[in-house]
Amino acid sequence: MIGPARQVPRGVRRLWALHVARLDFYASSTLPGGCFFATVKFEYNARSGPLYERIAQTHAEWMEYMEKLARQAVELGELRPDTDVAMLAYEIEAAGVAAVMQFRLLSPQVVYPLARRAVLGRLRGLCTDPTLLPEE
Repeated sequence: MIGPARQVPRGVRRLWALHVARLDFYASSTLPGGCFFATVKFEYNARSGPLYERIAQTHAEWMEYMEKLARQAVELGELRPDTDVAMLAYEIEAAGVAAVMQFRLLSPQVVYPLARRAVLGRLRGLCTDPTLLPEE
């Protein structure tokens, strides 16, 4: 997921590319049981111990990476200066987790486009130049 996103210029386009790459990875069914990290987060979020700590650390690193990409987009002037990067990263993560949780319940043809549209709409709303992002 991160590799394909790094091929895109820094800023809002890279943040969008990361989300798209994540959804594409899920849709590829490379992991037939769904996302390993999402599954273990749900399984271990009410437990304690070293496994929980490692999962929490990995999740924190993922969120920090998305916040970093959002911050870069703000610094480049591609996202509004008042953008709450922590909230934006949270919203992107929420769309990704919802998609991977729901794709078997609702169908990938429904869920993945919704997750794309949710994040694209949010990014376009914050973007100082929406032409940097695709149309729906």
